[in-house]
Amino acid sequence: MTIIGITFVVFSLAITVTIKGSSLQDKDMEYRIRQENLDDQLAKEKKRSEELAEYRIYVQTKQYIEEVAKQKLGLVNPDEILLKPSPQK
Repeated sequence: MTIIGITFVVFSLAITVTIKGSSLQDKDMEYRIRQENLDDQLAKEKKRSEELAEYRIYVQTKQYIEEVAKQKLGLVNPDEILLKPSPQK
């Protein structure tokens, strides 16, 4: 009777360990996928940060200032001639 009891306890422990092991493997897989997604997101944010740094440098250039002045404010350089189309009749 004692051997049957010990065998039952050992089998129940083996089943419990197997079930917990498989659930831990599932969690591990979920965490790996999450880690990969976070790594991808981090890479995208680093690239975006670099692009923003380049844009920050660009907006401080004379070329950018001239573009904005021409497009948004309608300003021209002193040596430029504006040609406006005549109204069509």
